[in-house]
Amino acid sequence: MEKIRMTTPLVEMDGDEMTRILWADIKKELLEPYIDLKTEYYDLGLPHREKTHDQVTIDSANATKKYGVAVKCATITPNAQRLEEYQLSQMWKSPNGTIRSILDGTVFRTPIMVKGISPVVRNWKKPITIARHAYGDVYKNTELQPQGPGKAELVFTDEAGRETRQTIFDFQGPGVLQGQYNTDRSISSFARSCFQYALDARQELWFAAKDTISKQYDHRFKDIFQEIFEAEYKDKFAQAGIGYFYTLIDDAVARVIRSEGGFIWACKNYDGDVMSDMVSTAFGSLAMMTSVLVSPEGNYEYEAAHGTVTRHYYRYLKGEETSTNPMATLFAWTGALRKRGELDNIPALGQFADKLEAASIAVIEGGVMTRDLSALWEGEAPARVVTSRDFLGAVRAQLEKTP
Repeated sequence: MEKIRMTTPLVEMDGDEMTRILWADIKKELLEPYIDLKTEYYDLGLPHREKTHDQVTIDSANATKKYGVAVKCATITPNAQRLEEYQLSQMWKSPNGTIRSILDGTVFRTPIMVKGISPVVRNWKKPITIARHAYGDVYKNTELQPQGPGKAELVFTDEAGRETRQTIFDFQGPGVLQGQYNTDRSISSFARSCFQYALDARQELWFAAKDTISKQYDHRFKDIFQEIFEAEYKDKFAQAGIGYFYTLIDDAVARVIRSEGGFIWACKNYDGDVMSDMVSTAFGSLAMMTSVLVSPEGNYEYEAAHGTVTRHYYRYLKGEETSTNPMATLFAWTGALRKRGELDNIPALGQFADKLEAASIAVIEGGVMTRDLSALWEGEAPARVVTSRDFLGAVRAQLEKTP
């Protein structure tokens, strides 16, 4: 069979530990036999980030701006233990955070649903997409630990040198404080990305924050969303038959639990980080969650929503077989290939991505799966737990059967 040819490369961002092993296996078993795969490769594995002083992460983000579509493996965000383990010169920042900051995008995460694995919340019948703002807030905060009594102030100095001061707290002893920020420009990009994604998906959009407590910070998000909706999207939403509304985040949590799903829930940066893990776990597993970063300029970066599966990697290094779920990583590749085909007018790429996703879901629905899913399995036939490589082999066999 002639391989599908690509005209523009994908930006390929390799990663760390067990997901790096799965990355190579997916390419070898499920992509390269069928596609003349064209990528611009960046090694975001922690040793290479150390070697380049993290310049490789910046370069990969700029390459995404150039080519428009990237696919990323899971990567390590080092802590003190990793600093020692990998003999790093410093605790390098989260690659995801760096890439998101450069692209100024919004992360959309959606669970992969299969028959035989029911959500923990029994009334959820349709996927819930979390739209996470990917700029600023606590991820770009400045922190300080006062060691004794004193006054903490918030100070803003404008271009003319005029100062505005507000007292944060009069400390009577040691404590901790932090300052965080966002910009109207980034919030506006976040809003437009969410509204456009909702239109493309034809799904209702919810936005939730806490403006009753954060009367300026969160309220600014609320106001910008409403202004852009009224000026640019209200009529389009009406024509599409979908709605938009704002609610407090605690109220949103209650609404989400009572819903049947099938909508997009937009959250600020930290809220989205937490809620996407909650939603993915309730639907089954972080390894069954798609994730795509969409920039205002229309650049796309597809990734797995989970980490590098360190525990399995240590077992792999001992020569042991692992049953690690590759679905999220596989769907990162299919998402990127589908978008590349759409942008380059190569329908065969999108059709192949659809077939590969359908084949992987069919394997699980047929009772063959990795260990993480077997505990959730409710199918009629008993679950057959297989290794990661055997699962990919089963997907390839299913793919070969597909006309």
